[in-house]
Amino acid sequence: MRYSPRGPLRGPALLVAAAALTVVTACSNGSPSGAGSPSAAPTAPSRTGAAATTPAAPPTPTPSPTPTRTYPLSTAPRTVPAVRSHTPARGPGWKPAAAAGVVLGADSAGLADEARLLAGELGLRYRGEAAPEPGDVELSLGAGGAPESYALTVEDGRVRITGPDEAGVFYGTRTLKQSVRSGGSMPEGTVADRPAKPQRGLNVDIARKHFTAAWLEDRIREMGDLKLNQLGLHFSDDQGFRIESDSHPEVVSKQHLTKAEIRRILALAASRHVTVVPEIDSPGHLGAVIAAHPDLQLVSASGRTPRGAVDVSDPDAARIVDDLLREYAALFPGAYWHLGADEYVALMAKDPEASYPQLARAAREAYGPSGRVQDLATAWLNDRAATVRPTGKTLKAWNDGFFPGGVVSAAKDIEVEYWTGKEYGARPPLPYLQAGRRLVNLNDEYLYYVLGEPNDFTYPTGRRIYEQWTPLVVRGTAPVPARYDAQIQGARFAVWCDFSNAQTQDQVAAGIRLPLAALAQKVWDPRKPARTWPEFRALATKVRG
Repeated sequence: MRYSPRGPLRGPALLVAAAALTVVTACSNGSPSGAGSPSAAPTAPSRTGAAATTPAAPPTPTPSPTPTRTYPLSTAPRTVPAVRSHTPARGPGWKPAAAAGVVLGADSAGLADEARLLAGELGLRYRGEAAPEPGDVELSLGAGGAPESYALTVEDGRVRITGPDEAGVFYGTRTLKQSVRSGGSMPEGTVADRPAKPQRGLNVDIARKHFTAAWLEDRIREMGDLKLNQLGLHFSDDQGFRIESDSHPEVVSKQHLTKAEIRRILALAASRHVTVVPEIDSPGHLGAVIAAHPDLQLVSASGRTPRGAVDVSDPDAARIVDDLLREYAALFPGAYWHLGADEYVALMAKDPEASYPQLARAAREAYGPSGRVQDLATAWLNDRAATVRPTGKTLKAWNDGFFPGGVVSAAKDIEVEYWTGKEYGARPPLPYLQAGRRLVNLNDEYLYYVLGEPNDFTYPTGRRIYEQWTPLVVRGTAPVPARYDAQIQGARFAVWCDFSNAQTQDQVAAGIRLPLAALAQKVWDPRKPARTWPEFRALATKVRG
């Protein structure tokens, strides 16, 4: 505080002013009731004999502390699928910055591809194995947890993603990427996340409709961002055989994928932690093979030649199919192989033995008087499984290729891919589960996208999947008992091209986008979602970019 007297003071007025100045100075130095302090200026006698105070320079004000900024508790990141657990914290969260980078933790060199991909997507630098700096994202292996799980922590301006395997850390990077897309940042706090089911994916009928390699690669990128990990390729059917063959080039359709294109697809799939599951469907759906080898055609007692069905009693049919199985099992390195086995027309007749007497005779010769056509078909399935089994792949077959009550039973290690309870021989899901079989859900009530919408099929929008379906809903709309949950390995959304020209491949891609996102949500976390369908639909569009 500064005082500016208007003119000179004398006598008593001077004494009063001096006393007042003394009190003010003392108070400004923090002394109570005007008492002096060690830092007070000394006094000297005036010419009148009274003590006079020499004015001191104004003290430097003590600065007030800068208020600490407070943040509300964070909320969970907005992603598809939604994260299963988020522990909130107070803080600014994380945003990509020009100087930031993506680094690898110790002993995590196997994450280099994931780190480079994330860096490119977010406009960051990839710096390899290095200590994280402010603003960096660190990827690290070695944390405990379930397969494909991860933890993502935002703290002190950094992001750290850890997991027990590369797939889990990759899914953590998808959460980070989607959160930045949906809200511009990754919230403060910790995400702990894992999938509910180990098999989550898309099935595409590339046999009846040719899809380009670029189209399939786009679906793989989309699947990776949705944390889906399985792409089924049904590449052989009555209408076409769509992958180049060295063992039997005569069966290959004019429009097909080359092996070089398949290897490129497989490389991309591996980088997105997607396993490609190939399928050569037999003994039905082999029309493309029969077109090149008409002598393999099954013929009924009346002379009818059912489309796509080979004569399973003919050793040449087994030989050609086994040649193809060995060739493509070597091409596809993934952990699964689909043997098909659905809709074998001989077993869809009211009386298979009467309709196909040569099959009935072969069954009795092989399995005694109780042998039936279904035993011959089951033996075909087991023989094809034996051809592929030495590769170590997990074997799959459609549920209507398993028959009860026969002399021959399907091998116990073949997983059931359940799609229908409507075909001949198809049973409700419970008998398969009660027999101890593992099962993958492709419920045609919810998970089928059939081009041309035949047989009362309609193109799904995804809403019914999101609001009504769970992996326990295997057939129709009723769930199986929850005690079988562990046997249900997951689910795939399936595209079937019954009328191949009904949609272009671009229309198919647009049509399956939301159903695939809805499936991704429910196989990651089958609980009732927190968001409404309109909210989910908007978010799915936003995170896709």
